[in-house]
Amino acid sequence: MTDQTTSSGHGLSHNQSLPSDKQRDQLVKDSIATNQQITEQVKAQQNTSKDGAQQADDFTQVQDLPVGTPQGQQTSLSNYDMPNTATDSQNQSQVQSALNSGASKKAAFNQRDDINNPHTPDTDGLEQTHFGYKTVNKAEKQARVADVFTSVAKKYDIMNDLMSFGIHRLWKRFAISLSGVRAGQKVLDIAGGTGDLAKVFSREVGRHGHVVLSDINAAMLEVGRERLINAGCNNVDFVLANAETLAPFDDDSFDLLTISFGLRNVTDKDAALRSMYRVLKPGGRLLILEFSKPIFEPLSKAYDLYSFTALPMMGKIVANDAESYQYLAESIRMHPNQQTLKQMMQQAGFVNCDYHNLTAGIVAVHRGFKA
Repeated sequence: MTDQTTSSGHGLSHNQSLPSDKQRDQLVKDSIATNQQITEQVKAQQNTSKDGAQQADDFTQVQDLPVGTPQGQQTSLSNYDMPNTATDSQNQSQVQSALNSGASKKAAFNQRDDINNPHTPDTDGLEQTHFGYKTVNKAEKQARVADVFTSVAKKYDIMNDLMSFGIHRLWKRFAISLSGVRAGQKVLDIAGGTGDLAKVFSREVGRHGHVVLSDINAAMLEVGRERLINAGCNNVDFVLANAETLAPFDDDSFDLLTISFGLRNVTDKDAALRSMYRVLKPGGRLLILEFSKPIFEPLSKAYDLYSFTALPMMGKIVANDAESYQYLAESIRMHPNQQTLKQMMQQAGFVNCDYHNLTAGIVAVHRGFKA
């Protein structure tokens, strides 16, 4: 009997041969070669990814903003203005030159450009204008007017009541009656000061309308802002703006413009009227409420006596500032008369211009439309 033995379970039969030493060495060499091949493939893929990332970085270069550019006014260089990053000194100088030119570029509108004085020694030289009865350089007038209204801002409403015996409220009510303002419209009240007109317009335009109270004087505007916020006028914005430029506002923006007892303080009234025409929508109207020339000579003499004696005295007692109210009285006398102002409005482009004398011409309301 032949003894034929098999491994139980997982043993090998005697006729199955195990790998030789030579075969085992070959298997190890093959495994090592395969691992090296895989490693080189991985490295090649990584190098390709780095090259792509470098190309992406070169395409999306980031240029630092000009040093010292205020927040909200940054100006970045466009791709075709931005030089490529270079290592040689010539390209480095080009980069610095581009940065310097970028630093000189400013946003189209600077937040304070609207109240900057458009009249400087460079633009106007020594050209002069009136400040009340005084003659001053054009470049000086805006600062002088600012001093006056900063001084009287807190007492402005009280003094208006005292100086006009409260009649100024009737003058303003009549001007509002000529406004034709309707719900949903946009209104700009220029030199709006303490907000008498803006408060009424806020109610008239309703929740879907919008009123902007603007003034060149921060102290006056702050008084108006406080009053209107306390009155619950939540559809009113408050903007520091120069009436000569109205820089913050786009063309054809408003249905109604009003300026109440402010035009006579503007250095260049013709420029102010042109700016008003610019921001007014076609079909919109401008209302100017301002002191004017009494139409009766006896009244004119009495008015002069009152203005140059009583007004400075009341200013001294109530506001502790007689000089500012002396200027206000003088500025009224230097303001154009009714017919002259009407012609100035027409020259600025307004049509269907007319005016209404109030209190025998002490005050007049001028009205004009944009065709």
